[in-house]
Order: sequence, then C-alpha cells, then structure tokens
Amino acid sequence: MIKQILGRLPRSKPSKSEGPIHDVGGAFGVGNPTTSPVMQTRLGAKDVRLTPFPVAGSANESYEPLPLFRDVPSSERPKLFISKLDLCCVVFDFKDNTKNVKEKEIKRQTLLELVDYVGTCTTKFSEFAMEQLTRMVALNAFRPLPPPSRQNTVLESFDAEDEEPVIEPSWLHLQVVYELLLRFVMSPEVDAKICKRYINHSFVLKLIDLFDSEDQREREYLKTILHRIYGKYMVHRPSIRRAINNVFYCFIFETERHNGIAELLDILGSIINGFALPLKEEHKLFLVRALIPLHKPKCVPMYHRQLTYCITQFVEKDFKLADTIIRGLLRYWPITNSHKEVLFLTELEEVLEATQPAEFQRCMVPLFRQIGQSLNSSHFQVAERALFLWNNDHVVNLVAQNRAIILPLIFPSLEKNTRKHWNQAVHSLTLNVKKMFMEMDQELFLECSRRFEEDEAKKETAQERRESVWQQLETLALSKSKVPGNILLLKK
Repeated sequence: MIKQILGRLPRSKPSKSEGPIHDVGGAFGVGNPTTSPVMQTRLGAKDVRLTPFPVAGSANESYEPLPLFRDVPSSERPKLFISKLDLCCVVFDFKDNTKNVKEKEIKRQTLLELVDYVGTCTTKFSEFAMEQLTRMVALNAFRPLPPPSRQNTVLESFDAEDEEPVIEPSWLHLQVVYELLLRFVMSPEVDAKICKRYINHSFVLKLIDLFDSEDQREREYLKTILHRIYGKYMVHRPSIRRAINNVFYCFIFETERHNGIAELLDILGSIINGFALPLKEEHKLFLVRALIPLHKPKCVPMYHRQLTYCITQFVEKDFKLADTIIRGLLRYWPITNSHKEVLFLTELEEVLEATQPAEFQRCMVPLFRQIGQSLNSSHFQVAERALFLWNNDHVVNLVAQNRAIILPLIFPSLEKNTRKHWNQAVHSLTLNVKKMFMEMDQELFLECSRRFEEDEAKKETAQERRESVWQQLETLALSKSKVPGNILLLKK
C-alpha cells in the first residue's frame, strides 16, 4: 500500500536554471553529454556544472553574453568562470567575415574577461576548472593546419622582411586563447600536480604540431607557452625533448619543410643552457643526430642564428665536443652555395672562440684545408669572411701555437690571392694576414715561400712538357694524315 501511494506522487523535475551539460570527460573530448564517473565522484553534490548561467551549445543556438565577473558575488565567480569557458567552446567560421559578427564579438569579449580573471585570481583553481580550460583551448587551437602557401626554398637574395606575412583568419580569437593558456600555465593558483593530468603528453604534442603554422605571431606565442610548460611541468621534459627531436628528424631527412624550426631552436637554446654537468649521453646524441645535421637543408639561413647559439652552448658546456662539432660542420660544408658558406664561416668563428688548444689540434688539418679553399673563393664575400678569422685574437693565438702545420696548408691560397684575386678588399686583407705570419715566424714564412716557388716551377715545367708532347703528337698526326688540310687537335 505504501509503495502504491509513493508511486502516485509527482517526480521532481530538474531545474531549468541548470543549463546544458557539455562533455568534460577529457581535455580533448567533444560530443559526449555525460560526465565521467571519476569526475562525478570527485565533485559530488557540489558540482559546479549545475550553474545558474545558461550557455549556448553551438553557434546555431542563442549566443548571449554572460554577466561580468564584477557583477556577481565572489562565491559565484568560479561557476561563472566555468560557464564562460563553456561559452567559448563554440568555434566560429572565420573564412566569412560577415557571418556571426555579433557572436564572434561576444566570444572575444568573454575570452578577454577570462584572461583578466585568470591573471588576477587569488584562489586555487578547481580540478574541474583546469579540465574545462584545457578542453576549451583544445577546441579552439588544435586544428588541421592549411597546406603551405610557399616552400622553404632560400635564394642567396632571401630576405624574410620582403615576404608577405601569412595571417591566421581566426587570430582575433586565437591570440586571446593563447594569452589565456599562457597566464593559466604561469598562475601560482594552478596546482601543477593536478593540472598535469590535463596538460598531458597528448596536449603537449598537439601544441608542438602547431609550430608548423605559417603565422609567425602564433609561433611566438607557442614558443613562450611551451617554454613555460617545460619549466613548470618537469614530468613532461623528456617527452618534449623527444617530440622536438622527431620534428627535426622529419625535417632533415624527409620533408625539408617546416615553419617552426627557428622557434623550436630558441626553446632548445634555453634548455641546453640549463643542462647539468657532466652532460648526459642522451644530450650528446641529440647534438650529433639532430643539431649538427640541421646544417644540411638548403633553408638553413632561416634558423641559422638560433642553431649557432645551440651549438656554441654545447661547446661552452663541454669543450671536448669542439672537435665533434667542427668535423660535423666540415661534413656538411656547402660547395656551391656562397651565402650558406658565409654563414658556416661565421658559426665556425664562434665555435673556435670556445675551443681549447688540445681539441683544436685534433681537427686543425682538415679545418684549414677547407679554410684554404674558402680563401681562394671567387665569391669575394666568402674569401673576405674567411680572412676575417684572423681578426679574432683567440683564433690568432691558436694559429700561432700551431703555425708550423697551419701556414704550409694555407700559404698557397694566400699567395694566389695576392697575385690573382680580382677583389681589392680581399687582396688587401690577404696582405695583412701574410704580414701577420711574417711577424710570427719569418723563417717559417720564407721557407713556405720557397717551397711555393719550387712547386710553381715544377707545375710550369710539367705544363711545358705536356704542351710539348701535344705539339709532337699534332705534328706526327699531320705528317701521317692522308687527308689534305690541317687537323685541329684539342689540347686537354
């Protein structure tokens, strides 16, 4: 009887003020209207999703602004924060500027309010707030990038300032989303031990994928955010380094096309600077397998400044790596690209500044054979940059200590420049270098000069003998030829 009476009683209906409940099952979940059992257990009866601030579920529904944070009591602001995050989960189409103009502006203003709230919040963020914020960022930022509008082909006259900047259509919102994520990562009110469940390995990988964006403003934001994540979430450090390595491997050995190599190297420069001594084998392998081969692609001028900084950081950390680095540079030394060769010579000088005499002696023979070839380059900028090495006091000291081996290697190049080079600046710089060697060791200089003259005389004798043989062959051919007229023989 009691059960029949209770069964006739009206059942309570859910309050209309509760609003729609969106998927919050994970940082990247979409479309699931239920709550994960784990979150239901953690939140219990005080679930902040039962909020009095209704929001639109999509761009097609009514999209109205929510109250400002300053217009609600402090106790209601965490709930309003969740509602505003839900509102910003709606993603608009920015290819058509005339579509959803009002809704786009409402969302932008809401994002700006969220940025200000996160930057000024003095209470700890709940785990659910962390989950919702990472979900909102994922929905807005993690997207397939459009195909490249230009290739990373670099001519000698390349100038990045002459290129038209590529504009991301949704940057009006995307910039604020990145600013919100940056402030959230930096906020002292975020518990890193809890937040690492949502700013997880998958989240970080998707951030790194976005470095291929053609919009430089987006890459700069990503660089700052990833650097902050690396500093705050120590558990992600090895995976971040591995992910960056994989980007480099794909770029070097497969595509030779990526827009974010310079920004990733910027991050690595700071990371390398913080490496503890002695260097781990993992870090040395990264130098040999990733950083040194980055000299191979044709588009190296686009990121060479950042690459040089990373390379010199390794030498300063462990001077014994200088020999490995210099031999790596020689392995990828450009043959026909003069602009790239100038960059290599500039980097070489910076590496030599941090090189100790013992490591210098291991690689000086192949090194100065290559420098000798650069000295004789018909491209005056290459020859000039090679001669500028003798303006560096540390390089001059290293050369002076090993002049008995180095001078015989480069003396022929110096003498040929003095006699034959077409550029007056190169001619003058060569005379200065010769004068420097003369002052270092006059006896050695005169000995090298004597040997050079002997070698030149031998070459002239060999050339005369070769011409004489060809003349004899030509005369013999004419005398035995039955065909009237002269026969033209090409001299080799």
